[in-house]
Amino acid sequence: MLYLLALPPTDSVTEGYLPAAARLGLDVTLLTDAPEAHRRAYEGRGGDAWPRIDIVPCEVRDFREVIASITALDRRPEAVFTNSDHLQVQAALAADWFRLPGKSWRAALLTKNKAQMRRALAEAGLETVWSAELARPGEEEDVRPPFPCVVKPREGVASEDAELVEDRAELLRHCRDVRSRRPGLPLVVEEYLPGPLHTLETLGDGRVLHVLGSFHESGVTPPHFVMRRADLLPEPPRTHTEQVVARLDALGVGFGACHTEFVAQEDRIRVIEINYRSAGDQADLGLAEALGIPLFEHVLRTHLGRPLPADLGARGPGRLRLETVNAARGGTLKSAPGPTEWERDGVRLVYRPLWAVGEERPLRNSDRDHLGVVRATGTDTERIEHVVAAFLAGQRWEIA
Repeated sequence: MLYLLALPPTDSVTEGYLPAAARLGLDVTLLTDAPEAHRRAYEGRGGDAWPRIDIVPCEVRDFREVIASITALDRRPEAVFTNSDHLQVQAALAADWFRLPGKSWRAALLTKNKAQMRRALAEAGLETVWSAELARPGEEEDVRPPFPCVVKPREGVASEDAELVEDRAELLRHCRDVRSRRPGLPLVVEEYLPGPLHTLETLGDGRVLHVLGSFHESGVTPPHFVMRRADLLPEPPRTHTEQVVARLDALGVGFGACHTEFVAQEDRIRVIEINYRSAGDQADLGLAEALGIPLFEHVLRTHLGRPLPADLGARGPGRLRLETVNAARGGTLKSAPGPTEWERDGVRLVYRPLWAVGEERPLRNSDRDHLGVVRATGTDTERIEHVVAAFLAGQRWEIA
């Protein structure tokens, strides 16, 4: 029995981890605080490609409730797993409670909490970034950061409420604005790290760490940091890989999937954030396809206590492009293309909407503004670019 912790449904779980659980012969108990959303997301799914799944309401942000729910269900867990940024510590503590393989809860906390991550890397002598934690309202009055600097939630995701500020007045304004909408939210302020933005995707079993690849993200323009395009590099520079892995080692990261964002400053890298999970927004699904590996099964096997193979069996020079369609304003989505999949000219293209037609949302200046994501895989970069451009040009998204 696989116990899977989740908040709202994501493509990584719906299209990746749940089908992988079925291929591994696992029944799934999904613990979530959004049971109806998951039931709607899984309507019409079944057959051999879908596991036997039981959706159980649970306050998954509280590790004590997770442990209590698993105990009360009286179904012996073989693994406790989550791909949610917000639930890594809870899943790690629950796995440890039931004496199952899992991530170190300390490593999960160090990567989730950006202030703790900065302290740990500085104490290890690996990287020093000017950073201050603003745990309570008013503390921003006393900090003297180098400008420009970045203000963001201490435990934020998807670049939500992250902003580059140029001076003290902008710093105070942004802190007031965020706290007016999200009272009590701890923030961090840190020096701005310019340079090309990259990721490193890794997979480990606690013994061996595999480097899966690196994305180059482009079109990310301050003062906000909305992801627009990412291209899988044929091979990340060795010096960058070695530096990222050294930082992961110092934080105790090496079990399951991890998605690390960093900027390259010539031969030096500087970490932006570490997400101790597989990459989202279709990147993990595209990575599995481009490399030709059963990525999601590999991740689940680590949580079942099975060692990874020495060679993951990547089939060769696959190329991958991710491109997002972003809302230019808030409002109600009146028309948009639905889910799309096709293959032509040696390119496989998949489009997944992230807003539903009829849904109303404010503009957040974050990755929450993605209307949908295109992923395209093949072996020819120019052909992929042409196919993606032609697809986007032929579609229409209308917000009223």
